[in-house]
Amino acid sequence: MLVELVDEQGRPAGSQSVAAAHTAPGRLHRAFSVLLFDDAGRVLMQQRAAVKTRFPLLWTNTCCGHPAPGQAVAEAAAVRLREELGVAAADLTEVGTFQYQASDPSTGRVEHEFDHVLIGRLDGGSLRPNPAEVEDIAWLPTGELRAGMTADPSGYTPWFAQVLDIAESAYRTTN
Repeated sequence: MLVELVDEQGRPAGSQSVAAAHTAPGRLHRAFSVLLFDDAGRVLMQQRAAVKTRFPLLWTNTCCGHPAPGQAVAEAAAVRLREELGVAAADLTEVGTFQYQASDPSTGRVEHEFDHVLIGRLDGGSLRPNPAEVEDIAWLPTGELRAGMTADPSGYTPWFAQVLDIAESAYRTTN
């Protein structure tokens, strides 16, 4: 699979394999992070599967991934929601972007991403986590989640705090 390389402003700048883009020192590429809320305002978290090549077993947003070069971010996010959690449909809205770079000491891989944050609602319906992608899931109130992040920051992916800040602000504005 290819990822879309981008410049500092998020403009396309070529493509590269996922593995090459995540090899140190990492190449800046487009990514997305989805955070789904339920009708009570809780967020759906996932613990990444143990087989993940980057940040395995850490808790993070509902799902994340990379659009293919030229693919719409929301389209790619909807596909990953189906693949990772069995979510058939979620109305997603892009609410912001940010950049980050983080090295995973356990795998030696690097994330250097121009991340698009999307939010949506999921009220009911069954989830079918894919064990190749997801170790566990949990619905958490944001206050409880933030307390957990403070108590054990190493239990969460390095990008998650920024995703939560952007997503929660947008969710509060629209609800």
